[in-house]
This record gives sequence, C-alpha cells and structure tokens, in this order.
Amino acid sequence: MKSLRLFILLIFVQSALFAQTNFTSLVNPFIGTGGHGHTFPGATMPFGMMQLSPDTRLEGWDGCGGYHYSDSAIYGFSHTHLSGTGVPDYCDVLLMPFTGNVQWKNKVYASPFSHANEKASPGYYEVLLDKHNIKAALTTSYRSGMHAYTYDASATEGKILLDLKHRDEVLESSLEIVNEYEVKGLRRSKYWAKDQYVYFYIRFQQPIKEYGIANDDELSKLNLTSVHNSKNLKSYFTFSLGDNKTVQLKIGISGVSAENAKLNLDTEIPAWDFNLVRKNAAAAWNKELGKIDIKGGTHDQQVSFYTALYHTMVAPKHLYRCER
Repeated sequence: MKSLRLFILLIFVQSALFAQTNFTSLVNPFIGTGGHGHTFPGATMPFGMMQLSPDTRLEGWDGCGGYHYSDSAIYGFSHTHLSGTGVPDYCDVLLMPFTGNVQWKNKVYASPFSHANEKASPGYYEVLLDKHNIKAALTTSYRSGMHAYTYDASATEGKILLDLKHRDEVLESSLEIVNEYEVKGLRRSKYWAKDQYVYFYIRFQQPIKEYGIANDDELSKLNLTSVHNSKNLKSYFTFSLGDNKTVQLKIGISGVSAENAKLNLDTEIPAWDFNLVRKNAAAAWNKELGKIDIKGGTHDQQVSFYTALYHTMVAPKHLYRCER
C-alpha cells in the first residue's frame, strides 16, 4: 500500500512538472528567416488561417515569406504569409502606423528598424519602428488578430495606413467605412494562387477622427465612404491619442465574405484584451509543442528541435481553420 501511494505521488509530481514546462520558450521564430529559409517571424496559431507578420521585402525568391533577416526596413504588417515555400504569395492587407503627413509610396512610408528592438515568440511579435518611434505589438487567434501601436510620447495623434495594393498583382479591391469604429473590404489577387479572395473586417478601439481614401495614390477630395473594383486602393485613419499613446485594432479575415470575417473576429476576439489573446495563443502552442517532451541535448539543440516542430504547424493551413 505504501508503494502504491509513492507511485501515485510520483505520477502527480511528473504531471505537475510537465504542466509547468514552457515549450514556447524553446522556439525561435527567427530561425529560417535568413538565407533561403523563407519563413516569417510573426504571430500565428497552430495551423491558423492568419499569419500576422512584418513585411521587409516586396519581391524576389528570398522574399517568399515577406520577411528576410538581412533587411533593415519594414513596410508594414500584413495578415497572410507563406512558410518554407519556393514561390512568393500572400502578404495580404497591409497596415502601417505612422505620424505626420500620409505617404502613399511604400518606399517612402517604410520605416527602418533594428533587430535589437525586435522580439518574437509563438503567437506574438513586437518591434520598434524607428521612423516615428512607434512600438508595434501583434498577436493572433486562428482567423483573427490584434495590433497594438504605441506612439511617441510627444504625439497627440496616431495614424494608420491601409495598403491593399501591397505585394502581388491585385485583380480587385474594395473598402467601406462601416461606422466611426469599423471598416471592411476585399483584396482579390493573383500570383501563385491564381484567384485569391481575402475579405477583412477591422474594428478600432478608438473612434476614427479623420480618414482619407486614395485610388491610384490620389487622395479623393470627395467624402467617400466606399470604393469598389479598384486595383490600387489605399486609405489612412487618424486617432486622438490618450495618456497611454496606444491605438489598438482587431481584424478578422475570411475567404467567403466580409460578414464572415466579422463573424470570425466577434467569435474569436470579443474583448479588448491584448494580453489575453497573447496568453491564449501561447497556451495553444504550448499544448501542441508539449506533445513531444525531449530529454538531453544542449539548449541550442532543443531550440532547434522545437522550432522545427513549430514550423511543421505553421503550414499547411487545415481546411477546417479556413472554412469561414
């Protein structure tokens, strides 16, 4: 009887130790972002539909994932990315925070950055954009994500650019200002995927103070609330900054409709709690990574193993994750 109690106690101790293991700390999302690795460092979920990550490269074979570690400028943050492929595509629906006058050309609105001010872990990404001293933090659920932009302490207004032309050939795009907090639209494009639809629905935490819509990089002087069937559609949004200097937004995507993108957003991220979304993403990754508990080896070898395991769940995207 005493031996049985000891055996049960050992099982509980082992279970407790296993539950406390943080497998996500053994993942380095920057592995594979250099050379010919074609990976991306941004936030995603196991087999998730959304991959929210920075874009540093507009074209070329080594830019298949939208990011290359040798680059020193970020164009913005888009919501779909390929991992480990030999053909570039995706990088749909780019958002970029800024202050001052709006610039429509990507080479102009891009910001330099330093890897010293960049962090990534499963389900989370953060970087400091040097151009306007803006900290960008990103996290995701399966079909939706959150952005948190913290502007310079001297800023009284924060602005966000939406670029629907970014990257591959646009067949059709549209944008509608739903109300002072929400916008929705479509980006339909052609490259590796010959006819790809990405509907999106964006909700801002603060009301939009001012916005402008540009077609072919010309700001409309009309008070437009929607534009359809454009091949070069961009917009900007201005927000008043509070004491914390932060603007947050949530976005859902869908291959079906903007209404389904909204459904994904409302279902997966109902509250304005960035840390909770990040925590849930880390827990989901920890559960999947913890299915294999390795022993021995050096720390670098363990990081190599769990990062490789992580990459097996970044792609492909399961259909059940994409059905909405």
